Amino acid sequence: MQYRTILLAAASATSLMSTGALAQTAPNAAPSAAEVQEIVVTGTRTTGRSRLDTLAPVDVVTSQSLQQRGVTELAAALSTTVPSISFPRPSNTDGTDAVRPATLRGQGPDQTLVLVNGTRRHVSALLNTNGSVGRGSAAVDLNAIPSTALERIEVLRDGAAAQYGSDAIAGVVNLRLREAATGGGLSLTYGQYETEFDGYYGRSGNISDGATTTVSGWQGLPLGADGFLTLSAEYRDRENTNRSDIDRRVTPNRITSRFGDADVEDVSFYANAGKPLGDVWEAYGWFGVQERDASSAATYRTPTDASQNVPAVYPNGYLPKLATDTSDLSAALGVRGEIAGFNADFNVAYGKNDINFGVRDTINPSYGAASQTSFEAGGLEYSQTVFSADFSRGVDVGLAGPLNVAFGLQARTETFEINQGEPTSYNRGPITTVSFGSRGFTGFTPNNEVDVDRDAVGVYVDLEGQLTDKFSASAAVRYEDYSDFGSNTSGKVSARYDFTPAFALRGAVSSGFRAPSLQQQYYTATSILYINGVPFETGTYPSVSPIGTALGGQALDPETSRNYALGLVYRRGAFELTVDAYRIEVEDRIVLSETFQGSATAAPGTNARVIADLLAPFGATAARFFINGVDTETTGVDVVARYRIVDPQAGTFDLTAAGNINEFEVTKTPTSSTSILPTPTALFGRQAVLRFEEGAPKQKLTLQGDWNREAWGATLRSTFYGSALSPGTLANGSADSETGVRGVVDLEARRTFPMGVTVALGADNLFDVYPRQIPPNLNTTGAAPFSSFSPFGFNGRFLYGRVSVRW
Repeated sequence: MQYRTILLAAASATSLMSTGALAQTAPNAAPSAAEVQEIVVTGTRTTGRSRLDTLAPVDVVTSQSLQQRGVTELAAALSTTVPSISFPRPSNTDGTDAVRPATLRGQGPDQTLVLVNGTRRHVSALLNTNGSVGRGSAAVDLNAIPSTALERIEVLRDGAAAQYGSDAIAGVVNLRLREAATGGGLSLTYGQYETEFDGYYGRSGNISDGATTTVSGWQGLPLGADGFLTLSAEYRDRENTNRSDIDRRVTPNRITSRFGDADVEDVSFYANAGKPLGDVWEAYGWFGVQERDASSAATYRTPTDASQNVPAVYPNGYLPKLATDTSDLSAALGVRGEIAGFNADFNVAYGKNDINFGVRDTINPSYGAASQTSFEAGGLEYSQTVFSADFSRGVDVGLAGPLNVAFGLQARTETFEINQGEPTSYNRGPITTVSFGSRGFTGFTPNNEVDVDRDAVGVYVDLEGQLTDKFSASAAVRYEDYSDFGSNTSGKVSARYDFTPAFALRGAVSSGFRAPSLQQQYYTATSILYINGVPFETGTYPSVSPIGTALGGQALDPETSRNYALGLVYRRGAFELTVDAYRIEVEDRIVLSETFQGSATAAPGTNARVIADLLAPFGATAARFFINGVDTETTGVDVVARYRIVDPQAGTFDLTAAGNINEFEVTKTPTSSTSILPTPTALFGRQAVLRFEEGAPKQKLTLQGDWNREAWGATLRSTFYGSALSPGTLANGSADSETGVRGVVDLEARRTFPMGVTVALGADNLFDVYPRQIPPNLNTTGAAPFSSFSPFGFNGRFLYGRVSVRW
């Protein structure tokens, strides 16, 4: 099936390109400035630079392109548009099912800095602690921002810590909010999965699920005679999907598990405003809020599971559900104008993310038949306040053009809290021979509660100028000081040489860093952790807690990086091509350690016995914590080609081919000290290493054709994914599985009617492609037929329709 899909996709893209080439019999039709020469503000502090004139690669994704597909999640749409962005869809990973992270150039989700209108956005309170891509990270939740609130997105694919501060190791995603004083739009999208699934254990036939309704709209309003207020809102209701197979452990055989997308309902609202204050100064600001309720499934507990089930309550077993309720808020206020010839910008931004966990359809077995079946398990809170002052001006120093001098400072305060759940969600009841705590997700205990904060202050200088008619360069240096771990200095040098108006080379060398997040420093949770299918009472502790230090934990240091980039830009008429090679070296990456498992019955002098003796005073049998010490090297290349054709008869063709090749290698891993354990053991094992190296495809290629003619339009997109590896727990690799090389085709057709009404029909994953199923010997229960590492999910074909109107 996958080969037929790849051939059809390639043929479709080739057909579009050949049609466009034949249409190019008319005189050279240069693309409009609005279409190709987008002015960008990310990665540069000069004004007037177009996307193709930058010293580093910047992708520009318009709101229109984000909406020409069935998926309405921002991160999912962005991943199909920018090949170096990956957005897997994990399942059965607790809160990560509801707050799914995205990655850039194979780096961690927390190694990409996200900005809103150039201002640092807050990260999610959630720490990804399960076995998904991004394990151990606390990243920005891109799906908390509705795409209807955005005018465009600028993706800087280059290290930029010297320009913007911590987290910008892989690059920067700058979300530009819509600015409009007039006009508006309204859109209704409805779709669901219509797919055919044949499982190894007998599930076979057509499936209709995952029905999704999205209503979004925006309205531009005048703010006085010369200001604007743009209001945007979105409502989305997505039902869950399920690709679990039949469970042959139960009688009668039936589907007992739920493996797929979570149930999600969210409401978002954004307001963006700007108002001149006289001839020089302008006030601006925005406010955004989202409320999201999600419900995902945990692992099915069988009727005969004596340690986790109470037959009097659940005679047929039970499937716990995790309710993840998220509140996200952001607000900013600023003024910009001119001081002593310098462009000046002062702003303060605040962001907060609250997550509350509830467990439904479950039990605390230690209370027996008297146990409740629904629990409030506690929550997480993260907030950030940022004050920025930026200054820039062009200075004539005798070069071919003005030297842009920019400098500024940023002060940031962060807080992180863990709030306990209700006592029955974590307590052990009167029955001491069974598991305790709410099954599926054990509540946070009073000892887990955390309320911490820190401050950081950074200053920077950024110079950029046209040294000669053909040679331009920039240099930046940034110093940051944190109240918890100390300071860091980062630098960057970039250059570009235009040999001709059509051809240029560009490159950069930079150093960067990422500060350890408060979540990584202070996250604490005790629960039942399954290791090779065996339950253990365990905990995740701060590295400097008594348990962490007993096992060798130390205060976390920042990650540091070195980035090298070299690329070319070619443009002629309506054709453009960029090729950018890169190398990213990261030292002292912050990762979640392997679990230290103790055994009081092990032989004296063995690791297991020593660990048990060390943990016994703290009432724990196993523990893990965050550590530094993993070094990685990433080498890759991004290629983007675009050809635009305007033909009076055939219409307008916008053809794009974009690909990413990314090779990730772990070059160093830490081991335990012999002063702690008699036999040194890996703190970052084989499974964790392979999750880094091969958990995302090494190749990704997107071929897209957009066609418009009068009232008609269509988009055909073919995305080819290399195979991703789901690493197993066995050292010989026999428990590993791969998703396989796959090609996914999306198709949409549109028709615009009078009064600005547009109707669209489409299919994401038109040919119903699935990743390779996990073999039965690795999926013995049928619960999880596919890997959560699949880069395009595992739900099959999604059919949808959309009605929109603009005024």
